[in-house]
Amino acid sequence: MNSAFTVIPVLGIPEINGGDNLGQVILDAIENGPTLMAGDIIVITSKVVSKAENEFYPSSERDKLIDDESIRLLAHRGSTKIVQTKHGLIMAAAGVDASNAPAGTVLKLPVDSDVSARKLKAFFEKSVSPIGVIITDTMGRAWRVGLTDNAIGVAGVEVHL
Repeated sequence: MNSAFTVIPVLGIPEINGGDNLGQVILDAIENGPTLMAGDIIVITSKVVSKAENEFYPSSERDKLIDDESIRLLAHRGSTKIVQTKHGLIMAAAGVDASNAPAGTVLKLPVDSDVSARKLKAFFEKSVSPIGVIITDTMGRAWRVGLTDNAIGVAGVEVHL
């Protein structure tokens, strides 16, 4: 079994705004870079998916959004809350975050990252098939140093839990 893989960044993706066709933006950037081939897996950060899906909210609503997106509070220290989200994820602030968001706004995670991944997969497969899509979000361990991206939505990729 060949377990080798190559990671190739897609460069030249502009700032994503609400309503942008994210699939087309990514395909346009790929045309100027790596070749998309059958069997490739495209990994996309949830932040740009949230932006394209217009999940922008005023910063003043941050605490309410965290509560609305949470089904269970697991821990808190000061204003930091570690929660279980409606998605089943354990994370700080329910994924509500202001990083890379326009001033005065926060972004929520995509409503359903698996649905978002399926839509992007269907769009990409108009060009080449089969394609896998993984949507990721950066996660850390509460009150520890270090971050990693975890899959929060997939399509066309076999997942083992």
